[in-house]
Amino acid sequence: MSVFTLDTKPGNPVTITTVDEVASGLGVTISDREKEDYRTLLAVYHESVESLFALPGPDVLKPDTTKIPRENVYVPTPEENPLGAWAYKCVVKDTEAPANGILAGRTIAIKDCIGLAGVPMQLGSSIYEGYTPDVDATLVTRILKAGGTITGRAVCENFCHSATSHSANTGVVHNPYAKGYSSGGSSSGSGALVADGAVDMAVGADQGGSIRIPAGWCGLFGLKPTFGLIPYTGVGSNEPTNDHAGPMTRTLLDNAVLLQAMAGTDGIDDRSFGAPLPKDLPDYVGTLKSLEKPTDLSGVKIGLIKESLEMPGFDPRVMATFLAAVEKLKALGATIEEVSVPMHKHGAAIWTGISKAGGAANKLGITFGRRGYILNSVTERVAPLTQSAWDQMYPSTKNILLNGTYGMKHFPTLLGHATNLSLQLRRDYDRVLGEYDVLLAPNLPYLANSHASIPFAISTAENPAKPLDLIGKQVGLTYNTAPFNQSGHPVLAVPCGMLPIEEGPLAGSGTKLPVSLQIVGRWFDEPSVYRVAYAWEQAYNWKEL
Repeated sequence: MSVFTLDTKPGNPVTITTVDEVASGLGVTISDREKEDYRTLLAVYHESVESLFALPGPDVLKPDTTKIPRENVYVPTPEENPLGAWAYKCVVKDTEAPANGILAGRTIAIKDCIGLAGVPMQLGSSIYEGYTPDVDATLVTRILKAGGTITGRAVCENFCHSATSHSANTGVVHNPYAKGYSSGGSSSGSGALVADGAVDMAVGADQGGSIRIPAGWCGLFGLKPTFGLIPYTGVGSNEPTNDHAGPMTRTLLDNAVLLQAMAGTDGIDDRSFGAPLPKDLPDYVGTLKSLEKPTDLSGVKIGLIKESLEMPGFDPRVMATFLAAVEKLKALGATIEEVSVPMHKHGAAIWTGISKAGGAANKLGITFGRRGYILNSVTERVAPLTQSAWDQMYPSTKNILLNGTYGMKHFPTLLGHATNLSLQLRRDYDRVLGEYDVLLAPNLPYLANSHASIPFAISTAENPAKPLDLIGKQVGLTYNTAPFNQSGHPVLAVPCGMLPIEEGPLAGSGTKLPVSLQIVGRWFDEPSVYRVAYAWEQAYNWKEL
């Protein structure tokens, strides 16, 4: 320990009472003869912290808005926003981007938790009303430098904490294939806008399946890349060890193009320190385009994760569609064998241990053990927690805070234990991936369901629905998605068929919704994942399966 002075300024607010309060919070007492000494040390610390807050933070993410203006920023009318998927519309383009950039002429929507200076950001919550970031996320800067045009913010679910699409403060987001049904969450708007053709591509964020769920329910290719491959700098964090940003697209090649533009360490986000430099990335797009026989998977070994087939609440029709897709991959020449990864069945519980305890700490401003740039302006809207902020939170967010606080109090080593189990989970997948090129698993256990009968509203007088009424329609969704957030492996959601709706107001109408599978690869081996998905896409029209 280093103490640089024992002198304090007049008016320092730390008193003996302050020492007693802090000690009580720790569950201990301090002897009377020691209290004055600890008061002095705490007073010195108080002034040291005050001096830190007098220092300006780095401005490395603040854009040149002359070169990259923020134009036509507005909230679209209901007529312009039939799916409820836009949070804000805008036009943001780098006026100096090369005309031949890999995203030239392409329109991109970004999830409404991603820093885009000058364009208001809500994170799906009324808590952020009036909030506008002053930074561009690294991935935003890279999209713009590659010639892309960002045309707006896609709605995200309340605090990014819902796997269905009725929790955002702006209202429900509809599935493009069936109005009144979920587009999936929490990147709900991103999925709906791409599937509807409102934009060419979108960027989602995935902490437990939030790219792959909307991709699965909207019939898209949605990649949760290797942990850290796309820097998370300038993006609102849920829990640092399961944060991932990734592309959501209608075609596989578009997915590879958007990944190419965004990927590679930025030297800021510690999550990205293990990733290659952008100049050293594989040629994701060129490798696919150079394949002489893109549908030939001869020599490719695929492991089908046995435990992934034991997902609770599985719609047997969805299972049959998935298994039919497995047979079609075999028909392309792939060798597919069932493999056992026993830890997979514990993966969702491992994720829960970390996402609840770590997520609660992160929301309350505890960013322990991080290197990088922290969006403190986002955290400051919640920490310290007030009754007003609590009342505006969706039940999923309240549940995280309750679970996390309880877990840290009653199981003090929960985060450490779950972190160690995450390592074991990764090693178990790696063991199997040492024998197979990629792994297969179903994505989601059932089709997109109808919205909750009573949409989320802040006031209980306006919203008689109880918490379980609101979150009940997402139970079991992340059983096969969340484990890979903690293991960090790249996972691609791939559409593999459509089935008629049997639930909700369109049951029996003949309207169909997408089914999805997941392809899992080794760390930083997105090319192998893409190869299998590209063969599938080129060989089959999933909408006809």
